[in-house]
Amino acid sequence: MDPLPTPKSSSEVSASDLEACIAAIDEQGNDRRAGIFGANSISWKINRESALFLGAGRAALLQLAHPWVAAALDQHSSLLQNPISRFHNTFRTVFTMVFGSADQAFRASRSLHLLHTRIRGKIPAAVASYEKDSPYEANHIPALRWVYATLIESAVYAYECVLPPLSDAERAAYYSEARVLAGLFGIPPDALPPDWGAFKAYVYEMCQSQALGVSERSHFMAHRLLSGSGSWIMPPRWYRALTTEWMPPRFRVEFGLRFGRAEEASAARARWSLPRIYRSLPAAIRFVGPYHEAQARLIDRTPDLPTRMSNRFWIGEAKLPFKE
Repeated sequence: MDPLPTPKSSSEVSASDLEACIAAIDEQGNDRRAGIFGANSISWKINRESALFLGAGRAALLQLAHPWVAAALDQHSSLLQNPISRFHNTFRTVFTMVFGSADQAFRASRSLHLLHTRIRGKIPAAVASYEKDSPYEANHIPALRWVYATLIESAVYAYECVLPPLSDAERAAYYSEARVLAGLFGIPPDALPPDWGAFKAYVYEMCQSQALGVSERSHFMAHRLLSGSGSWIMPPRWYRALTTEWMPPRFRVEFGLRFGRAEEASAARARWSLPRIYRSLPAAIRFVGPYHEAQARLIDRTPDLPTRMSNRFWIGEAKLPFKE
């Protein structure tokens, strides 16, 4: 079951499909140096916040709830051995698309598509509506759409945890821009919900459907991530509690995530204290390095040392990639 059927005869994104999406974005005529959104966009306002890290655990677990995505991560990534590398790879791609110049964003898009063409395999065990040994491919639109949806929705969860909730107009603008971003994943507009309300309905329907399901391996991978295994970052108890609170009830059960009184209290304390701490942070820490780099680019300045250090944390490199 796919709650939002793909209108193409073939749901795999080809190189020509991606180029058509890129061309449509390029034809919007934005300032190429400012990128596909620019400094006044809601996408920059949300994605510049280092609070996005709060939603990373939720997005990762929801991705593991998709059998195709879980199998691909297990068989073709360093998620378990080096989760920090996976973190860097994800944010390097997304931040380059959001904060890079148009040329950088388009090159990141093509690089991601090329990487995905090599990610194919078979699901190792039956789960949800998927039979054992059924094939998967990373450039499949329904799978890409789910990964994209987890990132878009989890960013809002994280943002509103520490800052005032977005207005209806801001949510509408954010989703409108997110539909543009989806094109860089190769997802055409007609394969996406038309507005924020429809998008939320899509996520809800997916979470009720047999398009998602947690296997024993996905369960194992999720708990490895939440325990910090394979990395130097040990997620604190409040982070695990907050991640669990934000999960759909079905997946709290399927992933075996405990959410009793102690976890509820821990999440509540985090929601009370984090905004007070977060809003007092200096801009150099509160806003991510790629945002500072983009601001410097717009005034023809080289990223300073704090920006390069922040980039190292977020994307594993001192500067956004694909710069001419």
